[in-house]
Amino acid sequence: MVMTESEARAAIVAEARRWIATPYHNCADVRGAGIDCGMLLVRVFVDLGLMPPVDPRPYASDWHLHRGEERYLGHLQKHFVEANTPDAGDVIVFRYGRCYSHGGIVTLAQPLTLVHAYWPTRMVLEEELSRNAELADPARERRFFSIWPKAAA
Repeated sequence: MVMTESEARAAIVAEARRWIATPYHNCADVRGAGIDCGMLLVRVFVDLGLMPPVDPRPYASDWHLHRGEERYLGHLQKHFVEANTPDAGDVIVFRYGRCYSHGGIVTLAQPLTLVHAYWPTRMVLEEELSRNAELADPARERRFFSIWPKAAA
């Protein structure tokens, strides 16, 4: 069955929310047991059939602190297009260390809300970006990506 864009966006948000409260665990991808932010994106989009199977593992938990290579961003750019403004079902990524290395799924555009596997909370949560001082910091670079080409920047 082929989903319309609005159906797919709703399915992405619903699937992302199914992961809420799953513990944070580097390189894991088992709902209820453990996942990290990169594998959350993989599980949601691959499991819904919205992108081909991909597995970026293995990677060290601190890879982004020691390399300038845009590994996280590189994986996204193979399957997504950059977007000027986010909509539910799109991806938001943040620069940490030397490169973009944290991401989540936008669940609401206004106020900007995301589901993400967040190391400081040790679990997957849904939160308004403005309530997270670290991620909302204007100095923290962020970008948006979508699987829909018309969202391109």
